[in-house]
This record gives sequence, structure tokens and C-alpha cells, in this order.
Amino acid sequence: MTQVNLLPPELRQRAAVRRTTSLVILGGVVVLAVIGFFYFLATMSLSRAKDDLRAQQATNARLQSQISELQQFAALQAQLQAKQQLLQTVYLDEIQWSGILVDVSRIIPSDSYLTSFTGQISAVAGAAPATGTTTPLVGNITFAGQALGTDTLASWLTRLDQVKGWANAWMSSATESGAFSGIYTFNSGVDLTSDALTARGRGGQQ
Repeated sequence: MTQVNLLPPELRQRAAVRRTTSLVILGGVVVLAVIGFFYFLATMSLSRAKDDLRAQQATNARLQSQISELQQFAALQAQLQAKQQLLQTVYLDEIQWSGILVDVSRIIPSDSYLTSFTGQISAVAGAAPATGTTTPLVGNITFAGQALGTDTLASWLTRLDQVKGWANAWMSSATESGAFSGIYTFNSGVDLTSDALTARGRGGQQ
């Protein structure tokens, strides 16, 4: 069966133009919707980025505040280290001379006595070690006194080497006070090694 369109050509053209216009408008609306959707996503992403930035700035400010509060402790630590260094310098090569006197009173023979006692510290880097040891010397003590008999002098020298931190005992002179008196005036001495130093004198105590 053959269909015959009785509408004028103008109407058909106008209908075609309307359809085309509708399609163009629909396409434009779709494009605008897509653009709007991506704009919304970009806006949300930007908002989250701003929120993250503000949160990070707040964290940074809090950390900076904590750092500022801790600066005083860093200054105190520096002062403590400076004082420790000063103490180490002050007490370097310290010897407890009261202990030395106790040792002397303990070892001196009963039939002798001292007329003078001199101690000195002469520690230097690379000082020669005591004979037969690897311990460096830090000073010496010299004695003058009188003793009854040569056996007493020998005993005195032997005992000098028996004290910890003392080494290389010597007798520089021994003169009999009178003919056949048996009383000798003597001068002797002993080197001091680092073992004679106190703990803080050796740097072992802060």
C-alpha cells in the first residue's frame, strides 16, 4: 500500500529544522552537564587541597611552637657540656695528696723519719712510661730524711716501689751523720704514674 504525505514541503522542512535544533540543544545540554560535573569535581578537589594545606600549616605551627619551647633545653645542654669540659680541664691530672701522705706513713720504716716532702705534677702528652710498664709518668715525689742503718735505707727504697702508682724509686744521696753512728741523712724520690691519679684526674668521672 503506498503512503502519500499530503503535508506541504514547508511544514516538513520546519519539522526537520526543529528536530535538528532539538538535537543541537540536547547535545549542548549534555556538554554543559559534563563540564559542570568536571567543574564540581575540580572544586571539591581544590577544597580538599585547601583543607589539607590549612591542616599542615596548623601542624607546622604547633611543631614550631614545640621547637621554640625545647630551645631552652638545648641551651641548658650546651651549658652543661661547657661546664663538664671545664671540670675535666680543672681536674685533669688530679692527685689526692692526702692519700699520698697516708701511703708514706704506712710504708716508712719505724727507725727513720722524713725532714721534707715535695710532690709535683708534670704530666705532658707522650711522657715516658715507668720502667717495665706502659703507664705514662705524671709527676714525682722527692723525700729527705734520716734513717738508722743501710738496711733501713734499702727497705725504704723497696717499699716505695710497692705503692700503686709509684715507680722508679731512687736514692740520690745517703750520708752518714757521724763516724760509725749508723745514722744516715738521705735524699730519695719516686716517679708517679697515671695510676696515682684520681678517677676524675684520669678523665673517668664527668
